[in-house]
Amino acid sequence: MPQDMPPVGGYGAVQYKRNLPASGLFRPRNLILASAGMMVYGWYQLIGGVREMNEMAREKMWARIYLVPMLQAEVDRDLVRRHLADQAREKELLGENFKVYNSDRYVRPTFAAVPQHVTK
Repeated sequence: MPQDMPPVGGYGAVQYKRNLPASGLFRPRNLILASAGMMVYGWYQLIGGVREMNEMAREKMWARIYLVPMLQAEVDRDLVRRHLADQAREKELLGENFKVYNSDRYVRPTFAAVPQHVTK
């Protein structure tokens, strides 16, 4: 049995390349430019957001700084109210107020946790 041989002049070329043109939005250049544009916009928004957060933190800090005197006055009022209530309670129980300090000047009470063996 004879072997099959190629036709005279040979076979046609095998088409291994795609014959489709890259057209429209899906050209590599367009995709890269679109991706770069989205990244630039994202970085722009991120930088703006970081600046806004820094400004809000600065504003919060200054608001707290301006509120400190008012809050301190509230604490002082509360301490004076407690001190006068303690004085009234002491007068009611003992009949008179004992001087604890050597002067009549108001001294802010200090509270400290002291171990038991030190106070005994």
